[in-house]
Amino acid sequence: MSRRKPDVKGKYEHISVDLLDRNQTLGCVGRLRGVTHVFFSAYTERPTWAEMVAPNQNMLVNLLDGVEAAAPGLAHVNLMQGTKWYGNHLGPFKTPAKEDDPRHMPPNFYYNQEDYLQERSKGKAWSWSALRPSSICGFAVGNPMNMATVIAVYATLCKEMGLPLRFPGSTTAYRTVMEMTDAELLAKAVIWAGESDRCNGQGFNITNGDFNRW
Repeated sequence: MSRRKPDVKGKYEHISVDLLDRNQTLGCVGRLRGVTHVFFSAYTERPTWAEMVAPNQNMLVNLLDGVEAAAPGLAHVNLMQGTKWYGNHLGPFKTPAKEDDPRHMPPNFYYNQEDYLQERSKGKAWSWSALRPSSICGFAVGNPMNMATVIAVYATLCKEMGLPLRFPGSTTAYRTVMEMTDAELLAKAVIWAGESDRCNGQGFNITNGDFNRW
């Protein structure tokens, strides 16, 4: 489910829906009675992190309200998060970041979504898990959150303008050690978290495990 059909070949049914539109979401989801797993990676941007809490929370609530009512066989909900869970959008943070690290000062919609799943799943037949990848590299056209695409676009612009391919950030960022998450590895982790009971009620860092500097 997404607002626009992804440019990906394969045998799948795409449902176009705006998850912020509650009535539309309930109407679309109401006929999906065979759903067993939900992999939630929807995200909407707002000017501030405080303003992002409500809409990102509402998308998850609208979807689950529809799925729970329609699909009695719901078994697992997987939530896609990221290193912003640890506050990397606020500046330097403790590394290595571990899943049981304390939360930073809110707002952070990841916390709201995770707490919501924790509370809603109590006494239910379904469970939840969360994944926290690093910078993702993979094949995704039209997605600015894919590091490989960002580098390719920047390199293309530099070539078109006759400029050398210089690092566009600060010296500190240039020298800082970072890590990546391959999209294929992340896909395998999503299936693992959705099918393994050992993952229930937990969040997991997902990374390739090697490091690089720019």
